[in-house]
Amino acid sequence: MNIFTRNRTRLSKPRHPVDTVPPLRLMIPLGLQHVIVAYSGMVTVPLVIGLGVGLSPAQVTTLVTANVLISGVATLIQTLGIFNIGVRLPIVMGSTFTGITPAIIVGSDTGLPAVFGATILVGLLTWVIAPWFAQLSRYFPPIVTGTTIAIIGFSLLPKTATLISGPESAADHGAPKRLLLALGTIALVVVLERVMRPAVGRFAILIALIVGTLAAWPLGLTDFSATSDAPLFGMVEPFAFGAPTFVLAAILPMLVVQIVNMVESTGDTLATGQIVDRKLGPRDIARALRADGVGTALAGVFSSFTFVTFGGNVGLVSITRVKSRYVVATAGAILVIIGLIPKIGAVVASLPGPVLGGIGVVMFGTLGAIGIKFMLEADFSQPRNHMIVAIAFGFGLMPVGAPDFYTQLPGPLQTVLSSGIAAGGIAAFLLNLLLNGVRREQPAPARASGDDAEPDRVTRVEES
Repeated sequence: MNIFTRNRTRLSKPRHPVDTVPPLRLMIPLGLQHVIVAYSGMVTVPLVIGLGVGLSPAQVTTLVTANVLISGVATLIQTLGIFNIGVRLPIVMGSTFTGITPAIIVGSDTGLPAVFGATILVGLLTWVIAPWFAQLSRYFPPIVTGTTIAIIGFSLLPKTATLISGPESAADHGAPKRLLLALGTIALVVVLERVMRPAVGRFAILIALIVGTLAAWPLGLTDFSATSDAPLFGMVEPFAFGAPTFVLAAILPMLVVQIVNMVESTGDTLATGQIVDRKLGPRDIARALRADGVGTALAGVFSSFTFVTFGGNVGLVSITRVKSRYVVATAGAILVIIGLIPKIGAVVASLPGPVLGGIGVVMFGTLGAIGIKFMLEADFSQPRNHMIVAIAFGFGLMPVGAPDFYTQLPGPLQTVLSSGIAAGGIAAFLLNLLLNGVRREQPAPARASGDDAEPDRVTRVEES
C-alpha cells in the first residue's frame, strides 16, 4: 500500500446509511412501497375538499393531479436538500387532513383562489419562522416527543377502518370478506417478517400489497374501471383556478393549520432521526420546516393545499430498515411521474381498500410504537411523567372517538383541538413545562447531518 492509498484510507469515513445509494433494481421497488403507502392520503385530501366545495369531476382531477405532483417535488426537496432547505432524511411529504375542514369552509365562502392565496402566504411564513420555531426543540424532551409521535400514529389508525370496511353506503360495508382480506394482509406482513431473510423482508409491504390485490380479485373487491377514464398525460398549470386572492378570513384558519403541521412535522422528523440513528438539532428541524414551507407555497401556486410529513412512511422506514434517503427521493420522482401521467395514479388509487387498510394498521401502529420507544427514555419512576402521558393522550384521542366534541367552539380553537395530534402535542408540551420545568442545554459530541454538517448541541431534562 503506497502513501497515497494510506492517506485516502485514513481520511475516508464510512458513509452513513442515510446517505447510501442502493442499486437501481432495489431503489425502484423500495421507492414504490413508499408511494403506495402514501398515495391514498395524497388522493383523499384534494378529493374530499373538491367534492366539499362542489367542483366538477374534471376540476377534482386537477386538484388530485396537482397534489400528487407537488408531493413528489416537496419529497425531493426534503430528501435531497437545496441549500438550507430540506433535512436530507427519508421523509415523504404530502397534504394534511388537518386542512380539509378549513379549506372547504373558506372555499365555499370566498372561493378556492382565497384558499390557494392563503396557502402560498402561510408557506412563505413557515419558511421565514422555521429557525425560530426549531429553537422550541429544546422544550421537547423524550416525554414530549414520544407522546406526540405515539399520538400521531395511534390517532391515524381509525382512518384505516373506512378503507377496510368500505363506505357506509356500500352494499358490502363491513362484509366478512373485507375484514378477512385486511387480516390476511396483516398476517402476511408478519409471516414475511418472521420467515424471510432481511433482503426479502424489506419488500414485505410491497409483496403484501401485490398478493392482497390478487386475493381481492376473485372476491370482487377490485375495481380498476376508473383507470379507463383517466388521461394518459396531463400537466397542471399554475393558478388553474384563477389568480390567488389574499383574504384575512382565509389566512387566519390556514395559519392555524400550518402551526399544527409544524408541530406534526417536528415530531415526525425527530422520529425519523431516531430510526436512522442520526442526532438532530434545531438547524436540522429548521431545514425540515423550510421544506414544509416551500412545498406549501408551491402547492398554493399549483392548486393544492398545506403540506406536512407523512407519518405512515416513517413507520415504513422502521419496518423495512431501509434508511437511505435516496430510496424516498426515488419515491418522490415516481410521484412526479404519476402527477404527469394521471392514468398511473388511477391504477394506484384503485388498489383494494381492505389491503391498503391492513397495510395502514401496520404502518400507523409502528409509528405509535416508535413514540412509545421515545417515551421510555424518560424517567417513569416520576408520577408527573405518567400524568403528562395520560392527559396528553386524553386530549389527543378525544377527537378520534368524538369528532364533534369541539363543534361549538370558535373556529381557530376548533381547528386546533379537533386535531388530536395538535391537541395532544400541545398538552404534552405545556404539561412538561409545568411539571418538569425548562431543559438546560449541555454540550454534546459533533453530529453529522448532510453535506454541511457541523457540531450542534443536544439537550437533557432537568427536574425543576
